[in-house]
Parts: sequence; C-alpha cells; structure tokens
Amino acid sequence: MSRFRATVLLFLALNALRAVIFAQPTQTLDQDARKRVIAAAARLLQERYVFPDVGKKCGDHISGQLAAGAFDEIADPKVFAERLTRELQGISHDKHMRVQVPETRDPRGVPVDPAIERLRMLRIPAENNYGFARAEVMPGNVGYLEITGFPPMELARPTAEAAMDFLANVDALVIDLRRNGGGSPDLIQLVCSYFFGEKTHLNSLYWREGNSTQEFWTLDSLKGKRRPDLPLFVLTSHRTFSGGEEFAYNLKTRKRATLIGDTTGGGANPGGFFPLDPPIGMFIPTGRAINPVTNDNWEGKGVVPDIRPDSAAALDTAFTLAKGIAAERRKTTEQRFANASAVLTKRIDEVDRFLKSGKGPEARTLLTSAFDEGRAGDIADESYINQLGYGFLEKSNFEMAIEVFSYNARTFPGSWNVYDSLGEAFMKQGDTKQAIASYRKSLTLNKDNEGARKALRSMGAEH
Repeated sequence: MSRFRATVLLFLALNALRAVIFAQPTQTLDQDARKRVIAAAARLLQERYVFPDVGKKCGDHISGQLAAGAFDEIADPKVFAERLTRELQGISHDKHMRVQVPETRDPRGVPVDPAIERLRMLRIPAENNYGFARAEVMPGNVGYLEITGFPPMELARPTAEAAMDFLANVDALVIDLRRNGGGSPDLIQLVCSYFFGEKTHLNSLYWREGNSTQEFWTLDSLKGKRRPDLPLFVLTSHRTFSGGEEFAYNLKTRKRATLIGDTTGGGANPGGFFPLDPPIGMFIPTGRAINPVTNDNWEGKGVVPDIRPDSAAALDTAFTLAKGIAAERRKTTEQRFANASAVLTKRIDEVDRFLKSGKGPEARTLLTSAFDEGRAGDIADESYINQLGYGFLEKSNFEMAIEVFSYNARTFPGSWNVYDSLGEAFMKQGDTKQAIASYRKSLTLNKDNEGARKALRSMGAEH
C-alpha cells in the first residue's frame, strides 16, 4: 500500500472510529469510570507517547491525583476531560495531548446517528474545498491564497494543483495560514515544493513506533511550474497550529518567506486518537517533528514571525509589502526582457546577413543558438518566435521567415499553429510542395484548422 493511500485510510478510519465509539448517550461518571479512564490513559501514554519518560510521568501524575481525591467531585465527562487535559499538559507541555468527549447530539439536542456522522466526517474535507478556502489575484498582480487545513494529499491534490496553477503568474504571493489548524505532511510537502528550485529537505518526522524517521523532501515532479524566486509572505496567528506551523517553519528556516502576524500555537508532535473509556478518548502524540536546519521544532514555542503586527492587520501589512516588491520585480523583469530582446534582435539581424550572403549552415547554427538562449531566459517562447517570423514575412523576406518558422516547428512539434505559419511562408515563397506538407501536418494536429483546408484547396491539394 502506498504512503498516500495509508495516510488517507488512517484519516478516514480515525474519523469513522470517533463517530462509532463516541455516539453514546450523555452520562455521568462514577469513581469506577474515572479509574478506568485514568488507567487506560496512563497505560497508553507509557506505551505510545513519543517521549516514554514523560509519558510515564504524565500517567503517574494523574494516577496520583486520582488517589488523592482530586477528581472525586467531577461527574460530567466533558469537565473531567478538560481537567485531565490541563493536568497532562501541565506535565508534558504538549499542546497536542488532549482528552476529549466528542459531541453526541446536534445543535437541536437530537442524538447523533453514527452512520450519518461517519458520512459527515467523510464530507468535511470536500465541504471546505480541501483547505483551499480562497485564491485570488489582487491589485498589483499580488496573489492571495488562504489555506485553512491540509487534508490527506490523495484527497486534496487536484484542488491544491488547481490553486497553484491559478496563481502561477503572480509577481508576489501572500499565503494566509491564520485559520490553519494543521493536517497531512504530504500535502504540506506538495505545496512547499512549488517554491524551491533545487531538491530540498523540508522536514522529518520521528515515530516512536519502530524507532523510525520519515523524511519529507520537495517533490521531483509537479503539475505546473515552480516559482523558486517568487516573493512569499506567510500570515500566522495564535490559531495557526500543527501542520500549519510546519508549513510556516519549513519556509522560515530556509529563509524562503517573510512571516507576518502572531506567534503560532506551538504544537509540533503528530499522533493519533485513542479510545479510553466511552465516551472519553485521547489524542496522544506518537511522533515529533525534526527540522533539518535547526534540528529542532516549534513545540511549546510556536513559530515566531518576522514582522509582528496584530494578526488582524497582517494582511494589510503583507499586501503593502508584496505590492511594492511586485512592482519592483516587474520593473526589473521588464528591463531584463528589454535588454535580452535587444541582444536577440541583434543576433537575428546577423542571421539575416548570413543568409543573404549565402551562408545558410552558419545562419541556422546562429539562429538555433540565439533562440535556445532566448528560451532559456524566458524571452523567446513559441508566440514570440512566431511573431518574429511574421515580421519577416510581411517584408517578403521569405527565406528568413522560413528559417524562423522552421525553428519553431523543430522546437514545438506538437503545435499545429507553427506548421500553419510555416505553410504560409512556403506558399508565399512559391514552394507549393513544402507548403502542402506543412499545412497537412497542421491539420493532423488540429482537424478544425479551416485556414489550412482553405490554403490546401487554393493549391489544388487534397486534405
């Protein structure tokens, strides 16, 4: 079974398990029930908690509290769970360690149907658009992406990729994690991968079970383009927790983003949910995060932002900074494009002179080199080269136009448009045979190219 599949099954199974176990009628706790809860918690903490010695201390502490009568007056399961959480976190200082009593009644007071609850839990990620709450291009070509959670990647990947594709051409990006409560490390890995050019070690998770460490590196293959130089601004709040904190910490430790807002919640130890005694259960951290840069994590400390306005003002602050950087970036890019375009134009003129002096092979070598360098520098794409070819065609410089269009055909062999342009150049030059071959190739790639059919008919050719 793949790691992605295992992650998704675990996610769904835990939600379903919680619905089944905890769909119990409201009840009160007697001394025996409290003993069973604490005995189960102490045992699981010693067996499962990522730090065995701390787990034992936690179990010993609540067992001692029980023996001392500290819980004797607590009959309400929720009050008992809240008290145990405070006691345990007072020893472990682990914000993921929580004792809980899930709701068993809806807002109208009607008991929850376990089957309906299971279906509802399965629908929650989709109903929240798999955590991608908002994607927008703001004034100044600044992107805004709000991520409220990281569901398993096997569920959320298409939505994540669509969001990244939508924002692929912005000049700066603001990622809002202020409502992000965490989630799957696989999806965090995917989104982070868009912002690094070289393969980068993002985070590791140590698991007590098996004494194993799982490394998370940027992915080798992505749908869409990477933006390793894109200016990033990440918004955080006290509510940013767990996986949301990991995302921010990954970028902060690699100096890849500017963090703006409040210090985050401070929970770095992943784990799972375990039943104690119905209706009470417990989330126990069974692993811990290890950042490859700091060899540490944000547990108990939170991720500290670089700029610390109130989180409510974080978006305005980030947008102001991002808009200024985006404008400067565009100015620099435009100047670079103008300079490179001038160099490319000069070299193309030299190609034209070679052709006119009968130096065809030399001209083609220079043309290929010039366009290859232009494409590498994001200056010369298919459209740019095609327009350049038409510039020569309009001047009746057929030889040069054919060389330019031929380069496009060699470089973009799947494009019907480049063969259509090449066919037009051959036809105007009077090379009917080559024109027919090019137009037919264009029609093979695009059967709806009526222009090619018309041109073929004008030359008396079948299509």
